[in-house]
Amino acid sequence: MTRMSGAATAAATVLAAVVLLFALGTANPVPRPGVNTDTLGPDTGEAVSEYLARAEETLAEDSADQDSAGSNSEMQWALVSFDAEVAPARAYDAVQDVRIAQVLLRVPLERVQTQVISVGVPGTEASVLGSAAVAGSRLHGSTGQWDRQSQIDAVSSARLLEGCECVVGLIVRGSSEQLGTVDAGDGVRAVEALPADAIAGRFAVRALLPDYADVVGPLPDDGPVPTP
Repeated sequence: MTRMSGAATAAATVLAAVVLLFALGTANPVPRPGVNTDTLGPDTGEAVSEYLARAEETLAEDSADQDSAGSNSEMQWALVSFDAEVAPARAYDAVQDVRIAQVLLRVPLERVQTQVISVGVPGTEASVLGSAAVAGSRLHGSTGQWDRQSQIDAVSSARLLEGCECVVGLIVRGSSEQLGTVDAGDGVRAVEALPADAIAGRFAVRALLPDYADVVGPLPDDGPVPTP
C-alpha cells in the first residue's frame, strides 16, 4: 500500500475543496444585479438650459418615432418638473388624465439642504393628495434630535404633514400626445420622456429642483434650521 506524504494529502484536500465550491457555485449561481441604463432628470454639473433642451428633444423624438409607426398611443415613462414647489392637488391637476406613479417632494428651506423623497402612488387622486403626509411620516422617526440633519428632518416632516407646497416633480406614464400637452401647461418647467421600451423600476430618477437656476449641483447648506 502506497502512503501519501503530508504535502500530497494537503494538496488533495485543497483540490477537493475547490471542486466542491465550484460544484456548489454552479448549482447555486450568484444572481447578477440588473443593469439600469435609463435615467430621468439632469446630471450633476449639467447646465440647466442644456437639460431643458435635452428634455424637449425626448418629446420631439418620441412623437416623430410614433408618427412614423402610424401610432401615437404607445405609453412612456416621463419626469414632470415644476417651476416652483406646488401642492399635491396642483401637481395632480397639472398632468390631467396622465397616470401618476411617483410623487417627488422636497421642503424648501432657505440655504438649507433638504431631502428629496419619492412616494409611490397608484395614481388615484386620493393617493397623490396624501403623498405629502406619507413623506412626512417617513421623516418623523428621525433620531439624534440635536444634530443638524435630524433638525432638518423634523421641520421637513412637520411642514409635509401640514400639507405644504413641496412637490417638485412627478413620474408619470402617458402617450407622447399626453406628455406634450402636460409640457405646455402652466407652471411646468420640463417633461422628459424615456423610450417606450423602458421598464418600470429599472431607471434612475434625479429631480430637477426649482432652486437649480444655472447649473445642477449642491445647494447652499449654511443657513439656520428653522423650528418646526
